[in-house]
Amino acid sequence: MTTDLSKQINIGKDTETKLIEVGINSFEELKSMGSKQAFIRLQTIDPGACLSLLCGLEGAIEGVKWNKLSAEKKQELQQFIEMIKKR
Repeated sequence: MTTDLSKQINIGKDTETKLIEVGINSFEELKSMGSKQAFIRLQTIDPGACLSLLCGLEGAIEGVKWNKLSAEKKQELQQFIEMIKKR
């Protein structure tokens, strides 16, 4: 399936394939769902999904390289990961 996902910053073919596998078939869907919900879905097929992936998704939505996210945003995403690990 061809989508516009891998045309976005931070999203390569591997991530695109995984997003499609969890039912996210376009960048518009990813944006409307948000990085956190997309990450939760990705964890169902990739238990090793990590902060780098979440930052990549958030960066794609914001249109910036993942490593250019603000320190506050990275901290928020780290706290989110810690919270969902406790479930």
